[in-house]
Formats: sequence, C-alpha cells, structure tokens
Amino acid sequence: MTLFSIINFVLALVSAPLLPGVINRTKAFFAGRRGQPLLQTYFDLWKLLRKGAVYSRTTTWVFRAGPMIGLACVIVAAAITPFGGARAMAGFSGDLLLLAYLLGLMRFFTVLAALDTASPFEGMGASREVQFSALAEPALLLGLAAIARTTGSFSLSGMFPALDGADWAQTGPALLLVAAALFVVFLAENARIPVDDPNTHLELTMIHEAMVLDHSGPDFAFILYGAALKLWVLGAFLAGILLPVRTGIGALDTLVAWLAMLVLAAGVGVVESTMARLRLLRVPRLLVGAVLLSGLAFVLLLR
Repeated sequence: MTLFSIINFVLALVSAPLLPGVINRTKAFFAGRRGQPLLQTYFDLWKLLRKGAVYSRTTTWVFRAGPMIGLACVIVAAAITPFGGARAMAGFSGDLLLLAYLLGLMRFFTVLAALDTASPFEGMGASREVQFSALAEPALLLGLAAIARTTGSFSLSGMFPALDGADWAQTGPALLLVAAALFVVFLAENARIPVDDPNTHLELTMIHEAMVLDHSGPDFAFILYGAALKLWVLGAFLAGILLPVRTGIGALDTLVAWLAMLVLAAGVGVVESTMARLRLLRVPRLLVGAVLLSGLAFVLLLR
C-alpha cells in the first residue's frame, strides 16, 4: 500500500457522487435544458441524512440492514480497486473473485430488503434484478479473466496498473472486446439505459428503482451513495483498459484517470440521450452478447 493508494481510495469516496451529476448534465444538454447542478447528488445525500427514516410494521431487521450492508460491500470493493496506475489500498492475489462476491452480496441484501416488504411490486423488481445479474456476472468474470491472462496476474492491483500501450499493440482486438463487454456490464449493473431507466416511474418497467421505493431518510442516502460508488468502481476498470496512461508520475496518472471517469460519465449520458430502453425480453440477449464478447476475448488470449 502506497500513499497514492490511499489518496485514490479517498478520491473514490469523495468523487463518486459527481458521476451522476455529469450524466444528468449531459442528458440535459442533449434535451436543450439547463439541467441539475453537477453537485446535486451531494445535496440530495446531505438532505436525506438529516431526515428520519420510516419503517413499515411488517418489515424486519433485514430491511434496515440491507442499505448498510450494501454500502459496506461497495466500500470494500472500492478499497480493492486500483486507480490511476497505482495499486489498490487493500489489493491481494485473487481479489478479483472477492470483487464479484462483494457486488453479488450487495445485490443479495438489496433483494432481501425488497422482499422483506412483502410488496409484490418490489418482488417483481427483485426478480428482474436477479435474472439480469445472473447474466452480467459471467461477462464481468470472463472479462477480468482475460485481463488476468494478458498481464499474468491474478490480482486487480497487478492487472490494471500493468496495462499499457504495449499490451494494446499486442492484444488490441481482445482488449477492445473486453472493454465492450465491460461497458455493457457497466450499464446493466448500474441500472442505466438500455437495460434500465433510473428516472422512470412506470411501475411495469422499473427494475432497480422498484426495490428501493420503501427506503427513506439515511437508508435511502446509503443506497444512493452506494450506487454512485458502484458506478465509480466499475468505471475505474473501463478507464484502466481504455486509457492506460502510465507516466510514472502518480499525481498525473491519477488526474488523467479522474478525467477519464468524467468522460465515461458523459458517455453514459450520450448513450441515454441517443437510444431508447430495450424491451425486457431483449435485455438478456444484450447480456448474453456481453458474455460472448468476454469469452471470445479470453479464447483469443489463450492462443
């Protein structure tokens, strides 16, 4: 663990809520509107943390524990995620498997909290969430396995900081396939268009938002912050693949990676502004396509 490892972890905790603001401002630009302030998510979190939480009499401790456990999982995931060419604060060999388990555990308790409300509407959203995640997780693991094959390391901190221009010169097509697959996973895991619409309130089409409607106050703040941090974690992998700048100057590498995250968030806003959400029956096809892309990249790297 180095000084920049700690700095990058703190940067993730502080900067993560900025990404939804960039996405919303990009969408507002395409719609010809001024849009929300870039720091709107920070304002929302501060407002929610000062409010009280309301709990149904039918819920148990599972409903209250869901947001806290989910937030704890994604914070640990951020601690093992490298950024800007520096090793992660808590990286170790095999941590790529822990990353998948942490994201799965976060989803598991979110689903449990939704089911604990005994609401058929939230149960419907939980069912869709589990179905799509079962297809997104293999794409993520195969993509990480392809990067591990490229770099010869089984640790996230050994994989992404080791990527550079030479790897793109040798295995560019495979890395491009991995980046495309991880971008689909990035959109699916963060409930973005074309998989889900975070701004919809149409009951029959909601997925992630349907599971968190009964949360309020600090619990909902934990969910919003956890979602922003998850956006940062998965985006860091994409930025590490598509823009592997390794100057040897820690501050400069971190700055370039941070700017790449903002560009990625703007790219998500462009995607959501230029295409419609897919029908629910077609979402599995998209995710299966991501699995095939990751699998093809892994096969190419085995040659």
